[in-house]
Amino acid sequence: MAADAWTEVRKGGHYGPLALDAPLQWWFSQMKRSLVFLAVGLAGLPLMSCKHAPPANVAAEVNSHAITNAELEKAYQQNAQQPEGASADQIMVQKLDVLGSLITNEIMMQKAEKLGLTAVDADVDGELTKMKAPYTKEEFEKTLAARHMTLDDLRGQVRSKLTVEKLINKEITSHITITDADVTNFYTSNKANFNLAEPQIHMAQLMVTPTPDPGIHNLKNSKAQNDKEARLKIEELLGRLKRGEDFAMLAQNYSEDSSSASNGGDMGFVPESALEKANPELRKLVVSLPVNGVSGIIHTQEGYRILKVISKEPAGQRELNDPRVQQNIRDTLLNSKDQLLKAAYYETARNSAKIANYLAQSVLENAGKSK
Repeated sequence: MAADAWTEVRKGGHYGPLALDAPLQWWFSQMKRSLVFLAVGLAGLPLMSCKHAPPANVAAEVNSHAITNAELEKAYQQNAQQPEGASADQIMVQKLDVLGSLITNEIMMQKAEKLGLTAVDADVDGELTKMKAPYTKEEFEKTLAARHMTLDDLRGQVRSKLTVEKLINKEITSHITITDADVTNFYTSNKANFNLAEPQIHMAQLMVTPTPDPGIHNLKNSKAQNDKEARLKIEELLGRLKRGEDFAMLAQNYSEDSSSASNGGDMGFVPESALEKANPELRKLVVSLPVNGVSGIIHTQEGYRILKVISKEPAGQRELNDPRVQQNIRDTLLNSKDQLLKAAYYETARNSAKIANYLAQSVLENAGKSK
């Protein structure tokens, strides 16, 4: 089956677990989302009036803790998009956004330290071990270099991220309660969203490619180098499945699909129409498989695949008494309340902090002056 056909299948999948990128790239993307979220609430924060000249080489202060220009520049290089040809004003807007997130993160770190919630070395080492697992030493170092980072930089970011997560969990998430009435009310208001227009199949896959891609990683860093190796590898994996080994674990360890390997091969729910559009023969094959059934080896343009059917969902209305519907609703409501309370928590934390944003002050003071 052609590569673009599989693209169509992936587009059709939904309601399943997220298909993650390689672990380190995914972690960087999570950090970027955190930076954006932290910066958004800062936009309306009034600047402190500073009656004295800003300290040398300091971009901002949070409760007398200095965020230096060097720290800001490093964070900007590591996290901000830097389009070619960006103007000085565009770059400054990005730097103000990055500085805003650094300010908020420092506030959170100070609160966590007061509560004794700073992530310990064991937590940080464990997270780093998971991040390194799919890479060779050289690949890991190359990825860090591309982000203008050292291992110590990454360790610091991991500690910060884990610390803020512990703080938010203690102060917010652990106090959220979703009642049965909440679930019922949500279902009643959104009943149409639980009506499937067509049958869907929850699928997973193992994939092996004949051409090694440096951007693809699995836990064993296993990559076939040519078509012969790819064929031998997929045949070995099929044999291990027949001997009872776990599909998801094999996918995490050996699959060469960047969008599903780290998630145990999970492709989410795929509508039958997406399978039909990709390849009618594929649809027949997948539909014929029972739940937990595993296909034989499928040769495609991209390489070799083995598919597994995790579950099948017929068309029609999903009722409230379905445990999966209830869990879906609880997860949705929990996430919604968590995001709301986090935004409010960040805002009140900033209100009680003593902040001096010298960079923003400098931009305002120099507005309209020729450069």
